[in-house]
Amino acid sequence: MMKHWRSLPALLALATGCTVSLDEAPTPGEHVSPLAVREGRSWEPCATTARLLADLAPGMTGSEPGELVHGDGVLFFTADDGVHGRELWSSSGPGGTGTFLVKDVFPGAGGAEPTDLTVAGGRVFFVAEDGVHGRELWVSDGTAVGTRLVKDIHPATTDLGPSELVELNGVVYFAANDGVNGRELWRSDGTSAGTFLVEDLYPGADIFSPDSPGSSSPRRLVRTPSALYFVANVGEDVKLWRSVGLPGATPVFEAFEDNVIFRMTPVGANQVFFLVDPDEGEADLWVTEGTLASTRFLRFFPGRYPHDLTAFNGKLYFSAGKGTSGVDGDPEGEELWVSDGTVAGTKRFMDIYPGPGDSSPAGLSVMNGRLFFAADDGVSGREPWVSNGTASGTHLLKDLEPGAAGSAPTELTPIKGTLFFSAETVGRGREPWLGDGTAAGTRPLTELAPGASGSGPSGFIRSGWDVFFTADEGVHGRELWSLPFRPEEHCARGR
Repeated sequence: MMKHWRSLPALLALATGCTVSLDEAPTPGEHVSPLAVREGRSWEPCATTARLLADLAPGMTGSEPGELVHGDGVLFFTADDGVHGRELWSSSGPGGTGTFLVKDVFPGAGGAEPTDLTVAGGRVFFVAEDGVHGRELWVSDGTAVGTRLVKDIHPATTDLGPSELVELNGVVYFAANDGVNGRELWRSDGTSAGTFLVEDLYPGADIFSPDSPGSSSPRRLVRTPSALYFVANVGEDVKLWRSVGLPGATPVFEAFEDNVIFRMTPVGANQVFFLVDPDEGEADLWVTEGTLASTRFLRFFPGRYPHDLTAFNGKLYFSAGKGTSGVDGDPEGEELWVSDGTVAGTKRFMDIYPGPGDSSPAGLSVMNGRLFFAADDGVSGREPWVSNGTASGTHLLKDLEPGAAGSAPTELTPIKGTLFFSAETVGRGREPWLGDGTAAGTRPLTELAPGASGSGPSGFIRSGWDVFFTADEGVHGRELWSLPFRPEEHCARGR
């Protein structure tokens, strides 16, 4: 199946003289117009009504699809059909091979419980239990025969298995325990020989358990274009590390072990912002350019942790407040903040809900050079907002539910120039919406659950020429749905 997907773009490239991205590959069996795949062609939804792809678990229970990821022309996800337990599934959308169980990794009703689905090199890596080896690293090309155990890293079946999978340069990096070196940083190219310990950051015995190997326990792995960042312990210290995937990871921040380092967020090619809680339930904002010398404190935030850290226009935008009394002595609610990586440039961006009220920006996402988020200005309720990076260019996008309650948009997901999201309005409940970033172009899709109950859509993702998401329309339980989404030329021609 996967070879077919690779060959079709190649044939189109030969026929048209242009390069075709795998991301723009059509569903197998579709008629394809060469104009539809030219670089730069805009995309659009080809319908106003999403369709149920398959009732994988007949009845009201639903298969509860999860971990949706875009593979090599197909969607990978996990689901429980009530027969095989939770396993790895694949879908090409309404056309092609359809929606099917890739492999029953743990035969029977128990389920392999796949987690950490991560695409690298055209394949999906995941962690699963086959009933023999315990939780280990697996890889799949989308076929049953091409779905296999990569390596039995820890022969004992009781270990929690690999975790924190992140792709860098076509290879996956992760935390694992081989039973000898403790839990450390590993890498895999999908072969047994190419799956090995990168380095033992905490060699020797654990200071608290002398009979056990030291474990640095890498966690919260994130990547920049050229490096990995992760948190790991050495003895009584917790450190933020930078690694290029080879032995020689370097710490860029160090603190005593009771500190918590989290929410690392890359901005541009070199900066990584992160939060540190010094065991007080409140957080400091820091930034690094990848060395101890470049790592610096920016600001303390009392009360709730800053959240929704998002890169936009070369800066960090996020939601934060200064607490009821405020660092500067004045009451101030939770609002939109910005940081350029300097102390002076770390400041409140805009007081959307004037005074001590909380606008509580959330769901920050970037599309077409603008920042979209949900916020409450104290008048229109919680609604979608948009910003071009200036205060004058930051405004309510559209009042979807007039009044103080608002539509409470969530799941804001930009997909090739269209913003997909979930919103709740009177008489319709929570249903899928989409927009082009303008008030006029923001509109609901056809209700999946007619009436006030709502279908609760979530997990919007594009794969091939469809946008997938999960929803529960009150008949089939939570299942996988899709909306045709194509380059405009092909959208106009239809299937």
